Amino acid sequence: MSDAMLHVTSQDPADFAVQIADSIESFIVATTEVAKGDEPDSAVPFLLLEVSQLLLTGGRLGAHEDILPDERYEADTGPEPDVDDLRERFAVLLDPVDVFSEVFDPYEPRKAPVAHRISDNLADIVTDLRHGLAHYREGRTTEALWWWQFSYFSNWGPTASATLRALQSLVSHVRLGQPLQELDGLDTDEDLADEALAEEAGRVMVEEIAEPLGLRTS
Repeated sequence: MSDAMLHVTSQDPADFAVQIADSIESFIVATTEVAKGDEPDSAVPFLLLEVSQLLLTGGRLGAHEDILPDERYEADTGPEPDVDDLRERFAVLLDPVDVFSEVFDPYEPRKAPVAHRISDNLADIVTDLRHGLAHYREGRTTEALWWWQFSYFSNWGPTASATLRALQSLVSHVRLGQPLQELDGLDTDEDLADEALAEEAGRVMVEEIAEPLGLRTS
């Protein structure tokens, strides 16, 4: 199925698969545009909106009954598109607030926060979504929905949720006029306890990041 076939009039816009595919394609297109850096002043608020909308789509997939693929083995979608350029563009665009700390599983007791990068997360999310979109464009609708639902639970859902919390926290720090702790020098390969995170954290005042990231203080 070609790109043009995604929105043909013969498809019912109320159809669940069409709505899911439209939302996912919209997220991929929108985030790819943000990564170009043409409008850096609106990057963070726009990403906050896009990730929020994507998680609504994920919630619909999560609430849906289990979707089973038509075939026992997943059809080959060909080589995965390279997302390194997207990752690198976001890393530059979001510096110095790219790194954030996150507890991977809130139901696993006494787990220390680990470092993540918003740029890595966005690239990983797009990779998962594109994989399902490749099935959808080839007419394998059930396979696409199965993949999007499965990877929502296993990868892109938790990743998007963590990213949303980071973006929402960033916006809140700026809008409420609160200092923001930057994980200065923190490596995402490290697994640090709370005390180590505190030692690594440096102070970045709100006014130093608000304007470059398109945020305004109240």
